[in-house]
Amino acid sequence: MTNVIVVIGAGSIGQAIARRVSAGKHVLLADLKQENADAAAKVLNDAGFDISTATVDVSSRASVHALVETATALGNVTGLIHAAGVSPSQATPATILHIDLYGTALVLEEFGNVIAQGGAGVVIASQSGHRLPGLTTEQNTALAMTPTEELLALPMLQPDQVKDSLHAYQLSKRGNSLRVMAEAVRWGKRGARVNTISPGIIFTPLARDELSGPRGEGYRRMIDASAAKRGGTPDEVGTVGALLMGPDGGFITGSDFLMDGGVTATYWFGELAPK
Repeated sequence: MTNVIVVIGAGSIGQAIARRVSAGKHVLLADLKQENADAAAKVLNDAGFDISTATVDVSSRASVHALVETATALGNVTGLIHAAGVSPSQATPATILHIDLYGTALVLEEFGNVIAQGGAGVVIASQSGHRLPGLTTEQNTALAMTPTEELLALPMLQPDQVKDSLHAYQLSKRGNSLRVMAEAVRWGKRGARVNTISPGIIFTPLARDELSGPRGEGYRRMIDASAAKRGGTPDEVGTVGALLMGPDGGFITGSDFLMDGGVTATYWFGELAPK
């Protein structure tokens, strides 16, 4: 049987990880927009990878399930790279929760049902999840364990509690890492692993939107104040993704890897710390 790597989100980070883990495997590249998937597929196909494309709306169970069926028809799903999402400048709080939080839970559930023995998944979260103040044990458990279809009904996620897009994004990304911890237990029963990467400002089109948007000044300040004093590149995230999905990462599951050039450290303990 062919080994299949599923990439959800045809952007720079998803492609960077896929290039490192997909040689000799079939890549199913899925995006909300067919033209995005086709453009990424051409680049990867020209680089020697075996590619097919699909469209998917991660906020729709029917759409995600259809992608699972497409993937399993191609072969054994040995890898999942979930890099789809929207940023605070791109969407309303409700849309962010639907795509970034519910959508990720849905993808983890559906692909966790079919992931092959020895398989691995990586979910792209964000440094933003690390800048959310601590939640209660009960809230952490709710984000991690609430059945997917009940997730958006949690009291802590209602409009009177989540009033702006940044808060929705931070909650979603914290929720991603918590959800992956819980899913790692279930995936482990199939002999598979799953982890999150929480990148900082990585120079992608999404980051460009943020840098040119209403929060752009804050983003530039984060870069200037960070230990690294620069943004990151998709290739750097790809390197960590390859570790987590490959044999060298065989003892790593249910973990979150913060890679932000020291922005979060500066936010909590340096000059960006809330006064």
